[in-house]
Amino acid sequence: MIKTEQLSLARQLDLVFKELEEELSGLSSGTVFVQIRNNVIGKFGIRHNPLEGRNGIIRSEGSGLTPVQYSSFRVMALESLKFKRHWTHGEISYEFAVRQGAVVVDATLESNYNMANLMIRYPRHTYSDTLTEIF
Repeated sequence: MIKTEQLSLARQLDLVFKELEEELSGLSSGTVFVQIRNNVIGKFGIRHNPLEGRNGIIRSEGSGLTPVQYSSFRVMALESLKFKRHWTHGEISYEFAVRQGAVVVDATLESNYNMANLMIRYPRHTYSDTLTEIF
């Protein structure tokens, strides 16, 4: 059996979109998010408002993404990985909406760092030497 760590981030993202395909087919807007740790996708999902209310009546959204719109969204998400630089921990969010029959996507790449890891990588004397030189 293949482990997630053995798959490229692009292949993992492709699997995420395959898992979310049915849910996306019922949504015309929302945010797909993936949380990354050590270049492995852990948690992922969709943030959306499936119900809308007007004049005291609540109803579900209309139609969702068509197969062509879904495919376009998936390709744009995979292309956005080209802008990820040197970080291994963080989150990528894809805000999407259907406008005039086309899917519009805004990608936000968020890197996360852990100070404890830096303290191990750079021993204390390195920091104090650097501070002495600065001040």
